[in-house]
Amino acid sequence: MFIKQISIFVENSFGTAAETLDILSKANINISPLSIADSSDSGIMHLIVDDTDKALKLLKDAGIMVKCNDVLAIPMADKPGGLSIILNILKTANISIDYMYAFVGKQLENAIVVAKVDKNDKAVKALEANGITPLGVNEVF
Repeated sequence: MFIKQISIFVENSFGTAAETLDILSKANINISPLSIADSSDSGIMHLIVDDTDKALKLLKDAGIMVKCNDVLAIPMADKPGGLSIILNILKTANISIDYMYAFVGKQLENAIVVAKVDKNDKAVKALEANGITPLGVNEVF
């Protein structure tokens, strides 16, 4: 199961993240996980929202460069070694990870790692074969 993630490309300058996210806030769009990375002149925000289509339209209408990709939201034990289990399953299946970030969702006994991988279908099969079912967007919120 895949979920839609929005990637927002922004200038790395004071207040840009706040201004960008205000667009979503004013439209009552909820953000669950969020990751922000920067370089010297630009940044990228990865986020999962409760209304992807609406968020994409609002951001594009505001002239913001956005992209939408499929990612996996993988539940993992929130204890030492939890992430290693996930990484080793993907490694054994020869799945490359483009990037990932983790957060604690509403499922308090588990953390959730969001992963952009090179072979989504193969990754899902490998995880499910090991008793791990990727989450849907409703389970992230």
